[in-house]
Amino acid sequence: MARDELTGSRAAPPQGNLFRRRSWQQLLPERIIKITLILCTSISILTTVGIVSVLLFEAVQFFGDVSIFKFLTGTKWTPLFTSQQFGVLALVAGTMLTAVGAMVVALPLGLLSAIYLSEYAPDPVRRTLKPVLEVLAGIPTVVYGYFALLFITPLLRGLSEDIAVFNALSASIVMGIMILPMVSSLSEDAMRSVPRSLREAAYALGSTKLEVSTRVVVPAALSGIMAAFILAASRAVGETMIVAIAAGQNPTFTLNPLVPIETMTAYIVQVSQGDTPNGTLEFRTIFAVALLLFAITLLMNLLSQYVVRRFQEEYE
Repeated sequence: MARDELTGSRAAPPQGNLFRRRSWQQLLPERIIKITLILCTSISILTTVGIVSVLLFEAVQFFGDVSIFKFLTGTKWTPLFTSQQFGVLALVAGTMLTAVGAMVVALPLGLLSAIYLSEYAPDPVRRTLKPVLEVLAGIPTVVYGYFALLFITPLLRGLSEDIAVFNALSASIVMGIMILPMVSSLSEDAMRSVPRSLREAAYALGSTKLEVSTRVVVPAALSGIMAAFILAASRAVGETMIVAIAAGQNPTFTLNPLVPIETMTAYIVQVSQGDTPNGTLEFRTIFAVALLLFAITLLMNLLSQYVVRRFQEEYE
């Protein structure tokens, strides 16, 4: 046994085996958690790869029979008729018409509500109103669809007889209400992350609460607000049940929101109902449309990430 130089007593030998055994026991849970997380991540990645692979496989077969140039530039979409036309711009126009209309409703209302919750509302009011507002996000979209068809559309037709029973306007209004919580909640979180010191500095210079909110807080939180806008727009582009119920199934290349239209998601629902034989050219159209929809939403998500990195403010 080794002698301690300070006390002169003999020191006990190091328990190497016991130390290593305890370290292994302590590291085992961490290793299990690490492997579990890797497996979960791998499942997510493999699922995405599988979805994209199926879309590409079926879409390649579709474009073997249909020109991709005519698909992307044509304005008539009648793949289920005798005289088949495969111009997807009719579906893209309907999708963008409803999405833009929804953003016209959701963006100003969502931003104004976010400013109120972040800068004006007392804490008890904010803790009450924010969960109530987020309840809108939990309502099933099929309920929103019938709400648009049975309530909003009769109100609009009471104002003008030129509005059809199925139209893009009522679908856009209700879709805007549906994505309103997303815009409001994400924007409010971005504004509340702005340091308090910026507000206090603006107040010290004699600014009013409105000036602080609109000229200090909103510009400082611009990256988060823009990301919320783009994510909400991506959500509107991919919405299915509201447009399938309230907007109709008439693929028309138009920018008139008062007439029936058909979106890309609504067409996928229409063909997926089982009336179209599996493996036919008509059935493969849903994979070509879905691949285009996937590309659009992917570009919007990439744009959101770019905006966050480009306009992100860093504070110490």
